[in-house]
Amino acid sequence: MSNQILVTGGTGFIGSHTVVELQNSGYDVVIVDNLSNSKIEVLDQIEEITGIKPKFEQFDLTDKNKLAGFFEKYSNLDAIIHFAASKAVGESVEKPLMYYHNNLNSLMNIMQCMNDFDVNNLVFSSSCTVYGQPEKLPVTEQTPRKEAESPYGNTKSICEDIIRDTVYANSKLKGIALRYFNPIGAHETAKIGELPLGIPNNLIPFLTQTVAGIREELSVFGDDYNTPDGSAIRDYIHVVDLAKAHVVAIERLLENKNQKAYEYFNVGTGNGVSVLEIIESFERATREKVPYKIVDRRAGDIEKIYADTSLANDELGWEAKSTLDETLHSAWKWQKHIMA
Repeated sequence: MSNQILVTGGTGFIGSHTVVELQNSGYDVVIVDNLSNSKIEVLDQIEEITGIKPKFEQFDLTDKNKLAGFFEKYSNLDAIIHFAASKAVGESVEKPLMYYHNNLNSLMNIMQCMNDFDVNNLVFSSSCTVYGQPEKLPVTEQTPRKEAESPYGNTKSICEDIIRDTVYANSKLKGIALRYFNPIGAHETAKIGELPLGIPNNLIPFLTQTVAGIREELSVFGDDYNTPDGSAIRDYIHVVDLAKAHVVAIERLLENKNQKAYEYFNVGTGNGVSVLEIIESFERATREKVPYKIVDRRAGDIEKIYADTSLANDELGWEAKSTLDETLHSAWKWQKHIMA
């Protein structure tokens, strides 16, 4: 019998790609999502790619009673991948209480149910925001966490601490936090991709919508950073490469290969790319022109960050495979598909 995995936020951008990779690897997937930033149609698109429609339950994870009822109904869960969270840096600066409520309560409710219903394996969707603005680059897992630049980033640090402390208090529990860098791109079939509701907060969907004529122009936040071209630097990873990291993390937990009860890994490419270089790469990969303007820096943004991924490469046997041009080409293919 195949292992059953709960994927919270499984109709979202990273969640849906991870569900595809899990199903392709033979796992039985159940999704819980409140559809606050995604659409139910994603389930059909996952089925079109994999031939399997994942089981789906719609409710909010901050509802403790509904979650307990879910665990009673699905009594054979082997592991959980927890994506569901509010995730926009700028919005978190404006609405900190909403972010603390959603992101902390959902995790605490899940871990309480893991204790109560004897589900022992958790992969957590963390973020490189836990490093704040690091003094040395690239960041390794030994890089000290810093005070977060935004409430969103702070929720990721606090959630990591909650997992660590709960795992150490319950000898059966094991947890892996994957600290993502910047996931972009879309599935090669162009059947799933990043589809934010409303105005996108992330660079790539805003860029593709601008090129598609939905937005007037792309705002580049700041050209006076201490970087080669003055724009902020990030580590952009193809979402499918990122999704595959979750599958190997699940395998590590289920096969008891983890070195410690709580582990964390950087998941990126190891390359720092500026916003202006992204525009350049997109134009090269798609032969489309990107209309953009330079505007002031944005609150909560850091100057530059990119990963040292050698721990994930060595311990998980995982590495990012896609080039930046391929990744951006897939994002444009997805944008064209949703407009067709």
